[in-house]
Amino acid sequence: MAEVRAAAEAGHARYSYRLRVPSTARAGLEADWARCRWIWNECVARSQKAHRDGENCGPARLDRMLTEARAATPWPAEGSSVPQQQLVRDFAKSRAKALKDIKDRLPVTRRAGMPKYKKKREAEPTLNYTRRGFRLRDGRLHLAGGIVVRVVWSRDLPAEPSSVRVYQDTLGHWYCSLVVPAKLQPLRSTGAVIGIDWGVKETATTASDAHDLPHPRHGKKAREKLTRYDRMTARRKPKKGRPASTGYRDAKRWRAKTYKKIARQRQDTGRKWAKKVVRDHDVIAVEDFRPKFLSRTTMARTAADAAIGVTKAALLEMSRKHGRDIRLVHPAHTTMDCASCGARTKHALPLSERTYTCTTCGATSPRDKNSARVMLVRAGLNPAGADRVRPDRSLSDRAA
Repeated sequence: MAEVRAAAEAGHARYSYRLRVPSTARAGLEADWARCRWIWNECVARSQKAHRDGENCGPARLDRMLTEARAATPWPAEGSSVPQQQLVRDFAKSRAKALKDIKDRLPVTRRAGMPKYKKKREAEPTLNYTRRGFRLRDGRLHLAGGIVVRVVWSRDLPAEPSSVRVYQDTLGHWYCSLVVPAKLQPLRSTGAVIGIDWGVKETATTASDAHDLPHPRHGKKAREKLTRYDRMTARRKPKKGRPASTGYRDAKRWRAKTYKKIARQRQDTGRKWAKKVVRDHDVIAVEDFRPKFLSRTTMARTAADAAIGVTKAALLEMSRKHGRDIRLVHPAHTTMDCASCGARTKHALPLSERTYTCTTCGATSPRDKNSARVMLVRAGLNPAGADRVRPDRSLSDRAA
């Protein structure tokens, strides 16, 4: 199945397709990836040395390093220069972003890390090609270096692609991700608005009962199978210096296949829910929640199974695709504010207390439902149409 995603470039989208890679093409892709991985590690080493010496290591210096390496060493020059140049540019962008985050003194949970070495047995192959490094002809993808692979066209490509990413997943399957200009697909206007609050008991609680997303628990349902595969891999793990047995490789493959299925289930659930929300509402106020900090709590496993990040990304992507107005709301104190009068409790509510009762106006509602309506108030919207609640006008003006 083709996957439509928002690309990193503004106004573009990614269409992903499965590839049928013959043995000759696989050998060529793996050889190009080995060269790219060596160049990436060389960039990391040069960058760390320049940082220790107090020197500049910008994109121009990295480009010269690549030119010198291809001229001095025959092995990198044997591969195509297109993916190698793209890798150097990606490294420069990652390093620049990390330095900017450090300079801005962002919290560690929101800070991009410096580029690290790519280990041979851990890094998955990823090759990027610009327009001059590939072409589509007769339903096949022709890459620089004489590599030809067959594309499984599960759906039509809407426009001529400008770049392509060829990568391999944990199961050894190859895919290509083509970047094309994004086309807006507007939906009919409904005049409805909705607020969304993320949680663990329910993945998404909204101001409308019909659009709540219960916790699917895909990971919990497959936990017994994963536990069995973990025991199999631990029991069959080879001793140091000994080759892995067929049973060990099979157990690892079964384990990876199960995790892949769980990831696809979470993605499918998030996309279907996001499409329903976007289809029924013109304006969406959603909590700008970053679930990374939950990995340090006792709810880490349940929070990871909820897949809040995947669901939020699907909602943002679907909103951009169909031209809906989506507003990100800061999550601070959303569980302490009253959606009716705007009053704030003096103390944070414990997680065990699931009913919100305002001491000022006396309004009572489920805690997550109140938070969902607070999203609407802070976004400058009127939630009265959803729950017959009229927000404080002064609070709405301050949020707008």
